Amino acid sequence: MWFSFWRSRDRFTLDHLRYLTDQLAKVQIVNEVNKDFVIEALRSIAELITYGDQHDPSFFEFFMEKQVVAEFVRVLKLSRTVSIPLQLLQTVSIMIQNLRSEHAIYYMFSNEHMNYLITYSFDFRNEELLSYYISFLRAISGKLNKNTISLLVKTRNDEVVSFPLYVEAIRFAFHEENMIRTAVRTVTLNVYHVGDECVNRYITSAPHTEYFSNLVSFFRNQCMDLNRLVSETLKNPGPDSTSAIVAAVDEIEDNLYYFSDVISAGIPDVGRLITDSILMLLIFPMLLPSLRIVDTNDMQSGVVTSLYLLCCILRIVKIKDLANTIVAALFYPLETFTRFSRGKVNGYISDRGLTSVSQEPDDDNIAKCNAECLTVNVPQSSSSSGLDTESIMSEDNCSSSNLALREVLLAYVTKGDDVQVLGSLSVLATLLQTKELDESMLDRLGILPQRKQHKKQLLQALVGEASGEEQLFSSENSLMRDGSGCEPGVYLEKIKEQYGLSFLSSDFLMSPRVPRFQVLDALVSLFCRSNISAETLWDGGWLLRQLLPYSEAEFNSHHLELLQVSYKNSATALVKEVRGFWPDLLITVLCNEWRKCKRAMESSYPPKEPKCILFPSQMLSSEEDIPEGSSFAAGEKMHEVVKVFVVLHQLQIFTLGRYLPEKPLIYPPGDLPANSRAQTSGLDVSGPKPGTEVSLVSAVPCRIAFERGKERHFCFLAISAGTSGWLVLAEELPLKKPYGVVRVAAPLAGCNPRIDDKHPRWLHMRIRPSSLPVLDPAKFNAHAHAHAHAHGKLKTKAFVDGRWTLAFRDEESCKSALSMILEEINFLSDEVHRRLKPLLNLETALDLSGPEEEDSSSHSTTPPNSV
Repeated sequence: MWFSFWRSRDRFTLDHLRYLTDQLAKVQIVNEVNKDFVIEALRSIAELITYGDQHDPSFFEFFMEKQVVAEFVRVLKLSRTVSIPLQLLQTVSIMIQNLRSEHAIYYMFSNEHMNYLITYSFDFRNEELLSYYISFLRAISGKLNKNTISLLVKTRNDEVVSFPLYVEAIRFAFHEENMIRTAVRTVTLNVYHVGDECVNRYITSAPHTEYFSNLVSFFRNQCMDLNRLVSETLKNPGPDSTSAIVAAVDEIEDNLYYFSDVISAGIPDVGRLITDSILMLLIFPMLLPSLRIVDTNDMQSGVVTSLYLLCCILRIVKIKDLANTIVAALFYPLETFTRFSRGKVNGYISDRGLTSVSQEPDDDNIAKCNAECLTVNVPQSSSSSGLDTESIMSEDNCSSSNLALREVLLAYVTKGDDVQVLGSLSVLATLLQTKELDESMLDRLGILPQRKQHKKQLLQALVGEASGEEQLFSSENSLMRDGSGCEPGVYLEKIKEQYGLSFLSSDFLMSPRVPRFQVLDALVSLFCRSNISAETLWDGGWLLRQLLPYSEAEFNSHHLELLQVSYKNSATALVKEVRGFWPDLLITVLCNEWRKCKRAMESSYPPKEPKCILFPSQMLSSEEDIPEGSSFAAGEKMHEVVKVFVVLHQLQIFTLGRYLPEKPLIYPPGDLPANSRAQTSGLDVSGPKPGTEVSLVSAVPCRIAFERGKERHFCFLAISAGTSGWLVLAEELPLKKPYGVVRVAAPLAGCNPRIDDKHPRWLHMRIRPSSLPVLDPAKFNAHAHAHAHAHGKLKTKAFVDGRWTLAFRDEESCKSALSMILEEINFLSDEVHRRLKPLLNLETALDLSGPEEEDSSSHSTTPPNSV
């Protein structure tokens, strides 16, 4: 019999299908002898049925007549080897996925054969078998609709009492293999989106509601794992730990998007179940208590992870009650949630580390939760905020503090380190963009944009609620009156009734102007801090522009004075860079960053995603931070100084309600003096290229060895042309003196010339690259990444500057070359400073950026009385 199976025959015929089913019916036992035949028969039948579904209906009619699915089940029962279940699951999956006829699908799902296979006791210790089984469930779920789903459930009195596909799928919802978890989620979403009311009632009845709370518990464990990764990375940074955080973040966001997809199915009560679980298992006992401020030198990471997770949850899980409850919780004192994390929550920790939560938050099902509550370090620094941050930062005050969480976020802005500031700004920006939040909530937080305030007051005035002024300044009865129809007080009452947290924040009794001024104070204070990165300041600038998009109406004289002082400090730092390593690229970088900053400030979204707070960047804020001899580190510092100057300058223009020009207001390039070395040598601003002919009238003969033992004779020139400059080594043309040909050229700026202490005829120079990674990332990235992976070092240390040591005929020639270099560097720096003058003079810049000036092309013209 087995030999006849392998004979050549026309495969895609009804006869061949009949032959295969007849042979399969004769099988009485499946063992090592005949398993290959059975496997091939199952595979071929699936192929033939798929072909027949698309080309010849008689194939599937025969399939139904002979009840081949029943034969599949019979063969499975006879099997004593794992290869048969594997092939059977694959066969049925292929058939279900490829059948197009609804009639065929109805037949496949009828007669309880699918439910039998779904509930069959497979040996899932075999990972491959489990993978095939999950794919089988996913294939079935892909064919679900309101008609087919009824074939897979059992009902009693019009209520679903059994749904094996769903129940068996969620058994593997928290499997260690990510692909299996993803497939299970696909199955559940396919079930939810059918929209069958009976099935929905089954899903949201006990004990099946535990799936949703278990989802949040599983997510909570992932959050705790992420926090551990962040903590380890802060202590031991490296590419491996960074990639681990990236993977963890991707999985966390995938989980939240799954929550969002579940909610979008519109099943009644599911949104409430997920909201309650997120609040009771994650937000209240873990994330909010982790925002505690402790004055300690220990490196802590809880606040970083918590701020990121709050942003993610608000941004992805779009549930109105969840978003508004989180905001209402920000008015509670920190102490409330610190106690909550040590008390009782609606759940218990199972042996597998997952929390199983009942469907209703009653006291009978409450057990203690051992969720982690981490503390964070906030370094002491100066601040000009209206908040009493000195008392906020004191350890004694924090141990039993009544400080509201809203004020804690502002304290991070004024006192926290760079990562904490960015995290707090990210939360405020996320809240500002959360459409599920009532405007009354944003108003109480102090972050309702000015344009929305004006619109709200206008509408209230039109309907006769109150005058705009009364509504803005009145604090009485503010809890019970708002035009939006949903009050912050409502959510405070919900927190009290549903979650047992009772507290009436004094913030709700104050004028709405108070929290707004506190936010404004904190942001102004932020721009006065010197230990914060430019990228974080850009985020603060974006938030300020969102709150006050039109004018300086809400800035007081103290704010304006602080911003001016901060701007002048940044201008002083910029002027220092004119005499630094990279003056030749300073204007180019400034123009680039001006455009980027303007675009970032005017964007609808903040400059950085919340996940950036998990990957803090190195900030070089002082000369001591620059590794000795590293022009790249100096370039990064110059870039940072420029970005700080640009955002503060644009804020100055913004605070006065002036037009922000497309380009920075700088003087155009000036003409080269007739007696300059660039003119006498015959070079222009394009610079010397190898092979270019130059005059050597001002050149000094020298020797240099680029290879050991191979000394070469050159004529040395230092040349500046406008804001560019070069060190030139040229070979003299014997037949065309005093001309020569350029052989080697290097940047003049940053060469740091120095005569050797022991050999007064030797001149040492640093040779830095002609560009920066920020201006030419493609050129530098490949080398930077290769070096970082090979050596695990920071990118700034991956590059090493070159060195030239020139030998001259005598000491006078060496000193003459040194003087020539210093003189040309001064010419270059002076030209850079001259072009920057209108930008450095704030009054001039503001006059030139008046609201009447609309033509951006005029920004580069020479202003009156220019040099």
